[in-house]
Amino acid sequence: MTPPLTPQQVRFFHEEGYLIVPDVFPASDLEPVRQSLHGEINRLARQLETEGRLRARHEELGFDRQLSAIFRESKECGDAIIRSLIGERGGGFYSREIFDLIVHPALLRAIAALVGSEEVVASPYRIRPKLPKFGRGVVPWHQDSGYLAGLCDQHLIITCWVPFVDATADNGCMEILPRTHRGPVFQHHAGGNADFLVIRDQDLPDDPRKAITAACPSGGAVFMTNRTPHCSTPNLSDHIRWSVDLRYKAADVPNNVGLEPASLDAEGNADAKFYEDVNVACYPPEADFLVHSAANPGRVIDYREYSRLRDVFARTRPSFAEVRAWPTLAKAGE
Repeated sequence: MTPPLTPQQVRFFHEEGYLIVPDVFPASDLEPVRQSLHGEINRLARQLETEGRLRARHEELGFDRQLSAIFRESKECGDAIIRSLIGERGGGFYSREIFDLIVHPALLRAIAALVGSEEVVASPYRIRPKLPKFGRGVVPWHQDSGYLAGLCDQHLIITCWVPFVDATADNGCMEILPRTHRGPVFQHHAGGNADFLVIRDQDLPDDPRKAITAACPSGGAVFMTNRTPHCSTPNLSDHIRWSVDLRYKAADVPNNVGLEPASLDAEGNADAKFYEDVNVACYPPEADFLVHSAANPGRVIDYREYSRLRDVFARTRPSFAEVRAWPTLAKAGE
């Protein structure tokens, strides 16, 4: 069993705004997730092949290269597979294997130590396939709080970034600005690369040249606060940098645990009252769920309930465009 985080690691996290733990669990524990994702890619590729949109599935190239080959053959098909995997507002592909990673005991022990609570709430994840020489995979400087409701700015929400391959500077690991997470959320702009939010260099709290390279082996994890500025660099390797980011918080942080639309119309729109109630959550369009509680074990979610909640929220169309409005980045010449 992986030992819990040490007091020194917990202190480092709160002082620096991040923590890289290279050995959270055996790398072999990620193999079921890799296989489930690979199976889904093959299913989608087979469907595209049947429709006559794709000439070959390129399955022989394996999980870390197949999607790149599909993208080279057909950008349209590659985009379709990526969109299906990533989804919107916590939708996209999910499986029992991914759920088992979210509730992995070693991860939850680390999260409980960092948030200082044994009651832990999780939110839906994001699958991150960063293809070689793939422009949309470059994520500009931002804080995760930039995507969350302002009412949660002073709360601790942990991003747990788990690579499915060794993440290195060569294949596009993250860069992090340490010790810059204690102040307010910095000015963000909409319209960054691939429509990500971006903190312009002049709005960063420190020189980006002081950033640390967050290299992390498979089996490890990078933990960050929601106010830690970070970015993601280009993948210059010959393989896909697969990863997933998970989000956790203590149960006393605003959340929508136990709330869901009372009704959905034929278009998947939730009743208006739902959005009045759910607006207390840090990110209202997604379902929060309890993943650990010694005091209330009966409220801890299982995979069946997790699947149901994801389906409900994926079919729900919010009545607002954005959780938080940021100005749009001015284009050159404007």
